[in-house]
Amino acid sequence: FPSQRQTPRGRRRPDPLAGIFDEVVVPMLEAAPGLRPIAIFEELRRRYPETVFGSRRTLERRIRDWRAMNGQDREVIFRQVHEAGRLGLSDFTCMDDLTVSIAGQSLDHLLYHFRLPCGGFEHGHIILGGESFVALAEGLQNALWSAGGAPKLHRTDSLSAAFRNLDADTRIDLTRRYDALCAHYGMEPTRNNRGIAHENGAIESAHGHIKAAVKDALLLRGSADFADLADYRRFIDEVVNARNRRHAPGIDAERKFLQPLPDVRTTDYEEILVTVTSSGGFTLRKVFYTVPSRLIGHRLRVRLYDDRLDVFIGGTRLMTLPRGRAGMNGKHGHVVDYRHVIHSLRRKPMALLGLVYRDSLFPRDAYRLMFDHLLEVHGEREACCITVELLAMAHERACEAELAGLLA
Repeated sequence: FPSQRQTPRGRRRPDPLAGIFDEVVVPMLEAAPGLRPIAIFEELRRRYPETVFGSRRTLERRIRDWRAMNGQDREVIFRQVHEAGRLGLSDFTCMDDLTVSIAGQSLDHLLYHFRLPCGGFEHGHIILGGESFVALAEGLQNALWSAGGAPKLHRTDSLSAAFRNLDADTRIDLTRRYDALCAHYGMEPTRNNRGIAHENGAIESAHGHIKAAVKDALLLRGSADFADLADYRRFIDEVVNARNRRHAPGIDAERKFLQPLPDVRTTDYEEILVTVTSSGGFTLRKVFYTVPSRLIGHRLRVRLYDDRLDVFIGGTRLMTLPRGRAGMNGKHGHVVDYRHVIHSLRRKPMALLGLVYRDSLFPRDAYRLMFDHLLEVHGEREACCITVELLAMAHERACEAELAGLLA
């Protein structure tokens, strides 16, 4: 054929890498297989400042061809066929880039994400703290009861974030509790290898899809600010439910293969004993919580959830407190209810001036601003006395919001 009689076209211009690629670049690639072409290009320019190597693209193409012929074997990803009712996956993903706020305050939070990869069922649960066993237990159980059954296997990542800063005994205890949680639902616990994200790929890739759906819903809503946390949780539920409706036939088909749920949930909290000190509260996980002063000296049983604390004395539930978090710099946090201490503070109003948790004592900004104004205008004694009486009035007459409006 005419095409067979043509001689192959040769190089039309001198090779800019002649005498350099085989002698310099190849030894570099053999010594450091992961070296990037841009790093090699910059190194050649440093070694031979007077030499022209052509474009960077020329070097990249030559390195790519060399690696195809002589490079190391690369890791192969094995695509999986998912069996109905066999596998459920859990993971956490950060939601800070969505800039969600609650009543104007930025919300630092994660999303617990559960998925059945065969049918496509998903569940999302807002997590206020970091990755922990409590967050995993609460989110997982909510997901299983929402799905209507449990898979045979449950896979997570290595849970290294949940075990961070824990001693060996605590890590062993949490591992036992996680195994017991899975056993309660008849699931076999499995984990992917640390640092190998694609082993959990059926949910890792879904993180991007669900976050994109939430972002679109926020844009359609017109605002990322919510009145309270419950409002934001409802919003996430609506987004996830809309995604599940798109996969309804597959989800319904997979439900037939899920294991039946037990009669009751198992524990999704940590139980800790604390003692109420003479300061009118107790410290737990570097956060000080106030309780009614009549409990001073008593030992209380606290059930620690991701977003709240249930406080018991004996078998009687006393109250529910919002969960606080320590500061990023290790500084202690405070969850203070002024109603718990106002009766003692009225007898010692000057204690307000240097009170450790003074900023957390004020129920609304208007009280804090009024205290600052009184300090500037009337001095310390007048400011403390008047502010304490204002807090007492707000408590005794149940007019906290109305009084805050007048102060503002």
